[in-house]
Amino acid sequence: MNELIEWTVSCPYCGEKIDVLLDGSIPEQSYIEDCQVCCRPINFNVSIEADGGISVIVTSENE
Repeated sequence: MNELIEWTVSCPYCGEKIDVLLDGSIPEQSYIEDCQVCCRPINFNVSIEADGGISVIVTSENE
């Protein structure tokens, strides 16, 4: 499955809600993406279950 999933998260720095795209073909992911508002690096930990359940945890670089 090679689908992109749109997801909304809150930036751990500025608190703004931002939309991100998740790669649905990778069940376990960890990566860094800059906030679209304040440009600070956000750590993403994403888990996508076989049944379609999604867990997205975002943290600042110091957490």
